[in-house]
Amino acid sequence: MNIAIASGKGGTGKTTVSTNLASYLAQTRECVLTDLDVEEPNSGLFIRGQIVEKNDMYKKIPQWDSSSCALCGNCQAVCNFNAVLKMGNSIMVFPELCHACHACSELCPTSSLPMKRKKMGELKYFRLEHLHFIESRLIVGEEQAVPLIKQTLNYIGKNFPEDTIKILDSPPGTSCPVIEATRDADFVILVNEPTPFGLHDLKLAVETVRKLEKSFAVVINRSTIGNDDVRTYCADEGIDIIATIPNDRLIAQTYSKGELLYKKVPSVRQAVESIGSYLDDFARTREERIS
Repeated sequence: MNIAIASGKGGTGKTTVSTNLASYLAQTRECVLTDLDVEEPNSGLFIRGQIVEKNDMYKKIPQWDSSSCALCGNCQAVCNFNAVLKMGNSIMVFPELCHACHACSELCPTSSLPMKRKKMGELKYFRLEHLHFIESRLIVGEEQAVPLIKQTLNYIGKNFPEDTIKILDSPPGTSCPVIEATRDADFVILVNEPTPFGLHDLKLAVETVRKLEKSFAVVINRSTIGNDDVRTYCADEGIDIIATIPNDRLIAQTYSKGELLYKKVPSVRQAVESIGSYLDDFARTREERIS
């Protein structure tokens, strides 16, 4: 299964849940943890394995060939992202705006916009016994996360069997990177905190995953702060709360050292055990429904 760990906002504890859940599951099975928050990945602060592979990642952008260009302006007309503009006797290409859709290149009548490779980031594959950790990171100045997220998902799809459980540490929010990260997920875990801001952004996240028609549930982090509005909302909406993690000084101390929590904090171990049992039940139910 592909299990996406997401939320409506940053700082709720997605990486905490992702790293501890993946490490816990890897005690008994092969598990892939992928950090898809490519703008600022931090799962690697807690997972330290032996590096297996390192790849530069590229996207393709158009490059203007003035020698054959007829300056017809068709490239500007077909670009939905204003990445190609006809300005006088020149064609201007803005790589930062290009979504690599190939429309300008494929539809150019004189083939004057060939697509050229441009490095956008790198992918690293680490292994720690049964835990496989994939980290992708954009280079400084690269603005678009979606192409790298897409290529990273393609990488794990090609290199790991379908029956391997895959934990996807997703970007925060509900924008395009999150949509790409959760598009092919079998189940989404929304990590939330019980505050007014947390509730507001949880509603946005719930609306998003419902629009994507994904099965999902909620984990409440720092559950001993704030109020009961998140619990009330989940009850009213029929959303399962599958685990809670308290606001605990020991958690903060252990986390700040870059150590996994479930090995030292009983409440976190109980939480990941609860999540693991819920996912196993979901997988069995899904298999029975398919068969």
